[in-house]
Amino acid sequence: MSQPSTFTNIRIGTSGWNYPSGAGTWNGIFYPSSKKCRSRKFQNKGSKIDELSYYSEHFDTVEVNSTFYQPLRVEIARRWTQRTPRNFEFSVKLYQKFTHQNTFAHTENTRNPKAGKSDVDNFRKGLEPMACLGKLGAILAQFPASFKSESCSRDYLTWLLTEFRDYPVAVELRHRSWSDDLDGTLSLLNEFDATWTQIDEPKFNFSIRQNYLPNIKSFYYMRLHGRNSEKWWKHNTAEERYNYLYSRDELRPISETIDSSRRVVKKLYLYLNNHFSAKAVANAVSLKQQLGLPVEGEYPPQFLVYYPELKGIISTSTQSLFSENKETGI
Repeated sequence: MSQPSTFTNIRIGTSGWNYPSGAGTWNGIFYPSSKKCRSRKFQNKGSKIDELSYYSEHFDTVEVNSTFYQPLRVEIARRWTQRTPRNFEFSVKLYQKFTHQNTFAHTENTRNPKAGKSDVDNFRKGLEPMACLGKLGAILAQFPASFKSESCSRDYLTWLLTEFRDYPVAVELRHRSWSDDLDGTLSLLNEFDATWTQIDEPKFNFSIRQNYLPNIKSFYYMRLHGRNSEKWWKHNTAEERYNYLYSRDELRPISETIDSSRRVVKKLYLYLNNHFSAKAVANAVSLKQQLGLPVEGEYPPQFLVYYPELKGIISTSTQSLFSENKETGI
């Protein structure tokens, strides 16, 4: 592979950065648990760790998932830009009203779940602080497996891409009907210079089939959800679906694809969504190492307890930035 200096067009990060609860919490693994921050660099209110600032010391991009549940507010977006380095980029998931209308109608108890112009304007407004500073990566339109390639669906996708055509848009399609109509799907996406999001996830009969090749030259977007097929549809908690750690051998074809694609695409985004117990962080580090990208930031020693295979790849802090918890300590 090429030297790291030639990989400036590749950005690798995780889907979200805040996982404070549940069996798959990041606290005590990637983020020190029950600790106060000594360093002003990572301090939040009450001397607690500022997770976003801490995360941005390790990665130069993140995929924002919270915007699926609520459009981004301008003041929140502005604070995020202030807490991250100048070259940091946010990719933002579209509000569920745009992509999961049936779910939205149920959760919001509304008879009119269809997104309109006012919804577009409201969502775009929240992106302004990021866009103005060059910190907006892409907009992710993630559709559910129930969104099939039908006339009404294609018409709706055309409307959506028209409304957001001023931004880089990555479209995640999961139903096999879209890949069965390969020419039609590519024609629609290419017309708007929208990238077809490449996804790695458990495959079923109705699942989309992809070759992981870029469809446009402006940017490339890939998401790794893990391969926990046993828990994908049947689970006690949603986080169980993403409890999967890729092996180095499983990641190698992916890094080779990224290495090949970066030669023809201007910018590439790769996000790990197997977030259970910070497995996404561990796999993101492995991908960086395989691609020859620098592995930045210091990790707490506890991270190696969970992921010993990263010994020699990551740097661990020799002098803690955090005051010890008397009960646990590290």
